[in-house]
Amino acid sequence: MEDDEEEPEQGGARRASADGEEDLELEEDEELGEEEEEDDDSDAHVEDARAIKEVQDKTFDEVKLPEDIVAEVQGTWAAFLARQPSREAAAEALYSALYDAAPSLQSLFKTPRPVMSARILNGIGTIVSSMDAPGPLKITAETQGFQHLDLEVSVPRVTIFRDAIVDLLSMELETRFTSKAKIGWVSILNYVGGAYIYVKVNFSDRLKIIAASWATANNKAEGMEADGEGEGEEGAVEVEESVRKNSTHEKEGGTGEGGDEQGGENGRTMKVPKTFKDMFTFNAAVMGFGTSVWMKEVLEVFDDIVTNVSNSYRLQETCDTLALCLGGYRGSINLPEFKAVMLASLRSLVPKDWGTGHEVAWSWLWENVERMLKALLGKPKIQERALEGFILSLTEDSVNYLRRELYKRFFALAPAGQDFFKQSTTRLYWIADKVVELTIEMYREPKKMVNDLSALGLRHVGYGVLAEFFGPYVTGAVQVVKSMTDLPEAEEAFKWSLSLIGRILVRTINEGSTIVMKAVNSDSERTLRRAVSIAPRGKRALWMLNITVGTQSISPLYWAIESGSLSTANAMIKDLFVIRADRDNYYYGCDDLFERHPEIIQRLSTDAPMLLPTLMDGLIWRSHMSEGNRRRVNYYIKHLIQDKEEKFNQALEWLVQSKDPQIICHEVVTIFADLLWNRLANRLFLYSRLYFMLTLSVFIISQAILPHLGDGAADTETVRILTFVCRVFIYVGSMGQLLKNQVKQLRSDCKSRNFIRIGWLRIPGYLTSKQDAGYLVLFLLLALMCLQEPIFWCASHSTGDFPGAGMFTQDCPQAKTQKAVYANTSMFAMMLKWLLLTDLTIFSMRISAYVLVCNHVLSELCLFLLALTFLVGTFSCSIAALDTGSELFLGVPESSLSLTQIALRMFDAEQFHVMEEEETLIIAVSVFVIIVIAFLSQLLVAQISAAYRTIHENMVGYARLNRGHVIVVTMEGVSPKQWNKFLASLGFDVCLEFNEGDIGLPGGIQVLEDANAVPTTKDAIVRFGGSTHPSMPWPEDKTTIMDDGDDDKFDRLEKQLSKISKKLDELPSGGGGKKKQDGSSYGETGTGSFGASSSDSE
Repeated sequence: MEDDEEEPEQGGARRASADGEEDLELEEDEELGEEEEEDDDSDAHVEDARAIKEVQDKTFDEVKLPEDIVAEVQGTWAAFLARQPSREAAAEALYSALYDAAPSLQSLFKTPRPVMSARILNGIGTIVSSMDAPGPLKITAETQGFQHLDLEVSVPRVTIFRDAIVDLLSMELETRFTSKAKIGWVSILNYVGGAYIYVKVNFSDRLKIIAASWATANNKAEGMEADGEGEGEEGAVEVEESVRKNSTHEKEGGTGEGGDEQGGENGRTMKVPKTFKDMFTFNAAVMGFGTSVWMKEVLEVFDDIVTNVSNSYRLQETCDTLALCLGGYRGSINLPEFKAVMLASLRSLVPKDWGTGHEVAWSWLWENVERMLKALLGKPKIQERALEGFILSLTEDSVNYLRRELYKRFFALAPAGQDFFKQSTTRLYWIADKVVELTIEMYREPKKMVNDLSALGLRHVGYGVLAEFFGPYVTGAVQVVKSMTDLPEAEEAFKWSLSLIGRILVRTINEGSTIVMKAVNSDSERTLRRAVSIAPRGKRALWMLNITVGTQSISPLYWAIESGSLSTANAMIKDLFVIRADRDNYYYGCDDLFERHPEIIQRLSTDAPMLLPTLMDGLIWRSHMSEGNRRRVNYYIKHLIQDKEEKFNQALEWLVQSKDPQIICHEVVTIFADLLWNRLANRLFLYSRLYFMLTLSVFIISQAILPHLGDGAADTETVRILTFVCRVFIYVGSMGQLLKNQVKQLRSDCKSRNFIRIGWLRIPGYLTSKQDAGYLVLFLLLALMCLQEPIFWCASHSTGDFPGAGMFTQDCPQAKTQKAVYANTSMFAMMLKWLLLTDLTIFSMRISAYVLVCNHVLSELCLFLLALTFLVGTFSCSIAALDTGSELFLGVPESSLSLTQIALRMFDAEQFHVMEEEETLIIAVSVFVIIVIAFLSQLLVAQISAAYRTIHENMVGYARLNRGHVIVVTMEGVSPKQWNKFLASLGFDVCLEFNEGDIGLPGGIQVLEDANAVPTTKDAIVRFGGSTHPSMPWPEDKTTIMDDGDDDKFDRLEKQLSKISKKLDELPSGGGGKKKQDGSSYGETGTGSFGASSSDSE
């Protein structure tokens, strides 16, 4: 933290002299010079004069190393990374070197190996990249020092770690590791190690006080409001009991305004604030600052300020964003007022422990924040106007220049960046334009931009972009803008805004780059298994489902699906659905997955259908033991039936929309779909079809039974009246209902603009359903029947001299034409009504499958009829051109009829004798017979057989898809009462037994199946002994160790042998030679060097 107090305990960590004091003097290191070859002695002596040979733990000032040494250190670091197969391998090499440096320090390595190795690599990389700038280097060293406050960092330990890193680089780089590089690495590691010690000595107590008192205040708030709910993914401290509210307790805590005001008589009628936010608001009002809008802005981010007090970069970022927000405030801002209210509120919330140390610590915190804000207040508006003017002044040529030069300079600063920017030039130009746009938007909407940049940073985590590229990108952009303008205000505005954007993105990438995301980027199941193996058992699922940075989050599972890393996604799903158990708890990722991604079924159906079977298999548990030839099977289908609001889940609808006949037949889908059908949907569906069956019965009576009653009964007045009543019922009850439904669905599609284009014609979307299209055709047929109804046409002509005259007659001469049309239309309507009744076949899967097979092969029959029609037309026209005397083939109509009869084998065989007299005719007919009967008919049989074989395997699946669609539609009519009763009958809240006396997990149903149905000999639950605490990772799986461990062991053994060989080569030979010293030569403290401790570790 930066401070301007004169006392060293309040400002020593980042104190800088106002008069620009000289850089830290670098002392001579004679021992390093002795290690070089004789011909390099003079050069080494010059370099040693610029080295920091000892750990600087008494002071902590900015240091500027010579440019050639900085370049050499950065070059060796880049060479070291380039020689490793991957960044993970480089991290593993560093970890192994440090871990093996001294066995006595191995107890410090408490963090899991993959996590710790990545942190070491990133930490050293950040230090190396900051070496050329004293200010950022100091901030980096200070920030890392804050992160090591819980460790006992000492000069000997720093020396051990320093020597281990230098030895590793020397061994890996060999001749590339020059004397300058060695001096630079020793110097920078001494400087950083000294910073760790200095920060711990001077700031450890203050940070602990701030953290403890802030936690106390937050615990009171959580105890009153949330009953101990955790904050964020990392969880929160346990909640204390409710705070005592009497006034004497408040007075003991100090003399804060909030405590005094609430401890008086008003305390009886006024609700005492128990959160820092409420207490701050109350005290601000009491002290006369209630109308200060700017205080609310500070209060919103104050938690971020406090929690990031040990992270200088994050604290500066928060203050920069806060300054942008305060830039829009037009009134006066007096920052010390916030400090007064803050201290008063904290005294009231931390009454027991508050003391002088708390006053000093919190004052120190706010004074540093105040200094950062004062340096920026008033500037954002000026910078915004300058930057806006610069952007508006850009011409098309200057914009193109900016685009080209930006990437030209970026690739010059970071050549490795060319491997990441693989897109087209137009895409790169678009990115450059967005960067310029972001710089001005950062001034206008800082809060929104922070959220948007966090989301963008998380996407870059998925892209695998390295944080090291953002610095060169920002530098290149600033250089280009500097060359395009003479206005220093515009240049500074662009530089400051883009630097803040870059810092936010880098921070997001660093926080979001977990080992799980790295496994996703590499699409390696092995890497994923190793990554999640170190996760706490209580958070193992969340590691694969949620990475949160600020207010934004990303799902590693979804990113694996989106990026095409399907093998990793498959491994994640398998791991989530493994049931693991210790003595106290069962751990099963089903609930975590569906709570984080309730639409997971839809996502997999759309983007990764091959993963659906894996997910469905994970919802099944089978016992490996049987009782009475029966086996327990648990189906955890809760999240497939109900959503988080306990309403009908859309999982079945998504599965039906996928139209996959195989996944719909999965036993899990079958189980929950049959539950819905048998207990709810089937009755409702049957009730909905009863009315249609009633209208069909009435239609049959009026059209097919009453008109054909024998013995003249059809002409009686009673039958006529009954016929009229039946037909009116059809027109009103059936046609009217069809009209209502058609209008309703058409209106819905028009409102949602759901139209399907077929060629140039656009039709409503609901007509894509065969059933709905059939209802539309039926409505049109009934409407035509109504228009041609003979009873209506004879209504005014019922009396007269014609047979059947009388009331409701249909036989009047005026209706003769309409009666013929009516009869034909009635026939088609009758057939269509019966066809629409075939949806009742879903009550039987076997019958439904048969009907679907018939529908499928019907297309082959249509092709046959089309070919037959073509041949009939061809031969009938050709034969009609003959001069034949046969009456059967006189013209095209006669020829067509005769050929059709021949094709359908309805032709009278005697007629062939008539054609024998005309040779040409008999030849033409014979060719037709051969083509149709001998070829087309046999081809039809073959096509139907092939089509049947194709659909036979999936015909039950298609039948279940049909039933699933009916279930989804029918469930819309289920009342909440029926649904709640159905859910209660399933008992999803009841824990299911795994075995007798072994109470397992809730959220499913248990069935008993034949023991031989699915033979299972292995327990599906992975059980572990040992500690049962949720923070402990699961012990390593033996199979994983066998799969993954051998390669790692051989790699480590190979490196150890290489180190031993290197050391043996450096020992003095028998014939005499130049002795090379390692370890203690870097400083006076040499007992912890690699050379001194390697024998112990090996």
